[in-house]
Amino acid sequence: MEIWSSRPDLSALHALSYNTLVDHLGIKIIEVGDDYLKATMPVDYRTHQPMGLLHGGASVALAETLGSIGAYLCIDDSKHSCVGLEINANHLRPVRKGLVTAIATPIRLGKMVHVWEIRIYDDRDHLVCISRLTIAVIKKKVD
Repeated sequence: MEIWSSRPDLSALHALSYNTLVDHLGIKIIEVGDDYLKATMPVDYRTHQPMGLLHGGASVALAETLGSIGAYLCIDDSKHSCVGLEINANHLRPVRKGLVTAIATPIRLGKMVHVWEIRIYDDRDHLVCISRLTIAVIKKKVD
């Protein structure tokens, strides 16, 4: 069953990311399923920590980006906004180079709270990070 309030357009999602952290880190949304989003991020100088490994903060930025976009696509944005409440991440395996792929799926899509799970995999399909993002859905103020 499709969860989106309207079918997401990949080119429009990419345009929203222009000149942001998402753009700087090279995050690209590559697939929209009925109930998930998939994105990639390069593991290179932009996303390394000083020891040459994928920075945990870059993994969290990827997870929060994908979960936040997913939540936004599930609401009526003329009436509501989404804001992050909490994110956690378990970094399970190091990555030195290549591309990581994240898949975000909702755990709960409530009227006021969304919870998303984001799993990040390396090029060999090993799970490298698992994250959970909690989003508050708030009413927009009418002027």
